[in-house]
Amino acid sequence: MHHFEYRDDTLYCEDIAVPRIARAVGTPFYLYSHATLERHFKAFDSGFEGFPHLTCFAVKACSNISILRLFGHLGGGADIVSGGELFRCLKAGIDPARIIYSGVGKTRAEMREALLARILMFNVESAQELDRLQEVAAELGTRAPVAFRVNPDVDPKTHAYISTGLAKNKFGIPVDEALAEYERARDMDNIEILGVSCHIGSQLTQIDPFIEALRKLKRFVARLEERGIAIRYLDLGGGVGITYDDEQPPHPHDYAAAVRSELGDMDVTLILEPGRVITGNAGILVTEVQYTKVNAGGEEEKRFVIVDAAMNDLTRPSLYGAYHEIQPVVRRNDGGEEVVDIVGPICETGDFMARDRCLPRVAQGDLLAIMSSGAYGFSMASNYNSRPRAAEVMVCGDRYHVIRRREEYDDLIVGEINVECS
Repeated sequence: MHHFEYRDDTLYCEDIAVPRIARAVGTPFYLYSHATLERHFKAFDSGFEGFPHLTCFAVKACSNISILRLFGHLGGGADIVSGGELFRCLKAGIDPARIIYSGVGKTRAEMREALLARILMFNVESAQELDRLQEVAAELGTRAPVAFRVNPDVDPKTHAYISTGLAKNKFGIPVDEALAEYERARDMDNIEILGVSCHIGSQLTQIDPFIEALRKLKRFVARLEERGIAIRYLDLGGGVGITYDDEQPPHPHDYAAAVRSELGDMDVTLILEPGRVITGNAGILVTEVQYTKVNAGGEEEKRFVIVDAAMNDLTRPSLYGAYHEIQPVVRRNDGGEEVVDIVGPICETGDFMARDRCLPRVAQGDLLAIMSSGAYGFSMASNYNSRPRAAEVMVCGDRYHVIRRREEYDDLIVGEINVECS
């Protein structure tokens, strides 16, 4: 459920017509619904009501500080994977005691920053990372709170690029090797063992892989307890999918019910890392049609709609072949339909939003809405082809706020030094 709907054939975000915002801020721009973000966070979090838990939003999905601030105000924490994401969370006012730090490549500087901020926990992903964390914590005269990210070798049945729980993936420590690392960590003066972590992938549309992974984690926790290693936190990661096309992902409450049933009376605090399921359908990318054209030189005609958004703004279609529904912002009921490729201005054949898509006929100057762009949209944007990044806008009822201004040309060269070598 989201707050994007047509009224008299014009797309609205909550109580504001999308064309009104486009006229004010220009295109392309990301548009988020505050009401949808809040609803989705509460829908996910409330499924675990009554069970000790912490919902840590996966910052990589959508990292604007206004959005992070909202989740913090709702009682959420954050799952981070870089020092920059830690910086964002602290600027957004998220309690460091609600921040967990994942990722396979933490640097010494990043570890130091997180320890000084006093985050809740590091999810350690290798033996060498544990050694480094011990060294950094010793230098600071403190103890680093840790869980190990255990790789359960579970097939999440999702796209290969966003599968993270198989033995062939780079993430985590194989479950058969993790026990020795916990025993090693137990003997380190500057390491405090708090939990066990697991994340098997993104955009999962079935509950069974989550439950299979949880069962393996439960058996592993029992083995730890036999060796006197107590576990206070069980981090199940994220990965619940959303509907882009015809997917039928589980409702967050169904996911929560299955997890709670499997957990039984385990005496742990549960950590969840939702991302896409909260922000995905809460945001759209609005773009303007620049040109339409027909290439008739091949075996059959090829029709193109060229828009001002590109793969640098939304990379998912080019990177994953991902599907996003695309809708006219203003519907015309007399133009008919045509099959088109919707493409951007970047100098790459892979710069497309959709291929062979049947859409209502559009004309130069029309606005299109690329739906379900609130996760891994702006956060993956780049300046490729020296394109300034788009604006981000949030609607709150009948008001809107620019939560990131559109970049200007001068922003493109910030940090660059014009040196002449003679």
